[in-house]
Amino acid sequence: MTHKPIVKVKQLGLAAYDAVTDLQQELFQRTIDQKIHNRRNSDAQVPTENHLLFVEHPHVYTLGKSGNENNLLINSKTLSEKGVRFYPTNRGGDITYHGPGQLVGYPILDLDCFFTDIHKYLRLLEECIIATLVDYDILAGRSKGETGVWLDAEGKNPRKICALGIRTSRWVTMHGFALNVNTDLSYFDYIIPCGIRNKGVTSMQKELGKALNLSEVSQRFQQHFAHYFNAEVR
Repeated sequence: MTHKPIVKVKQLGLAAYDAVTDLQQELFQRTIDQKIHNRRNSDAQVPTENHLLFVEHPHVYTLGKSGNENNLLINSKTLSEKGVRFYPTNRGGDITYHGPGQLVGYPILDLDCFFTDIHKYLRLLEECIIATLVDYDILAGRSKGETGVWLDAEGKNPRKICALGIRTSRWVTMHGFALNVNTDLSYFDYIIPCGIRNKGVTSMQKELGKALNLSEVSQRFQQHFAHYFNAEVR
């Protein structure tokens, strides 16, 4: 019988972006170092760990390594006035916003425990979000050629509800997704989200007309994650 990979969940609450990035980097590097050790010492194998971090961040804009800083539409003075931090990051993708009321998930996974296919990894993360939204009667899907999860992607009012951006090395992942649950969408007015013009952003609260329990949304996501990744989530 094949054992399912174990994924350890940690709820970080409201936490600063840089501090959580440091934690991700520590877990990410530890996993890579363990994989290198295992390959060099075939008689002393120690299983790698898999983690799923959930967090809300204070107001912050983050820019992916291939992003365009011109997609930030305000200067440092205005950022300071609005109480928003700005960080260049080593994830893929362009600029996005994180803030209170948003469910941010960071899987630090050794994909050798699951499958070695980055495209499949991204599509399954999207599928977990889509399934979570279906639980709340929100019909979501993908937009051709664009990562993330969208509403009415091919219709007259396409709007993004979840952004994705990851980093991988030696089949280990970090960074992840940001699902707008009760997010204050006005902060997206000061960026070109993900570098995509002429398409909007939305939240679960906006679509349903009511605020949701973030912990409950997180639990729903974890159930779908366990299913699609065939994992044991603890």
